[in-house]
Amino acid sequence: GRGELWAGSIVGDWGSLDYIDCMAAADYLERLPYVDKKRLGVTGGSYGGYMTNWIVGHTDRFRAAVTQRSVVNLESFAGSSDIGFLDRVEFGGHPWENPDGYRRMSPLTYAKKVKTPLLILHNESDLRCSIEQAEELYATLKLMKKRVEFVRFPEEPHGLSRHGRPDRRLARLDWILKWFDRYLK
Repeated sequence: GRGELWAGSIVGDWGSLDYIDCMAAADYLERLPYVDKKRLGVTGGSYGGYMTNWIVGHTDRFRAAVTQRSVVNLESFAGSSDIGFLDRVEFGGHPWENPDGYRRMSPLTYAKKVKTPLLILHNESDLRCSIEQAEELYATLKLMKKRVEFVRFPEEPHGLSRHGRPDRRLARLDWILKWFDRYLK
């Protein structure tokens, strides 16, 4: 989906129509004659990272995933992000006003269902999606003995991929390529 109407349809319901949309895109790709549906990967950053986390907690159709500067626990995100108003607008109030909604929309809630190997890339100076989001996901998946790796980029903000230090931008791309090379061949 796209546009304001679609964006408004997921307010208070992250992981619903947006997930259906992503799966429809994957369905389309799988029908293409040159796509090997047994070797699909998924990646995204920021909200796309949220969706990557959500996807691997709800399906095992992807052989590998890379989540970048993402959100995993909406309750802790509400108290640590530089988007101070988002919780009230997007999640139906503050965490104490809608705890069930926060848990339902948090990818961390579904961590035990993750079967897809996951690479977590996160920036230590990210004020939008704090590094604690990645740490929560990594610690949880490691404790559950899931296939997960975590790469931290020092000093980098939310926008590493666009305006980070050149050597770190290259390192980020290298990690992504190596991860997909390992699991998608």
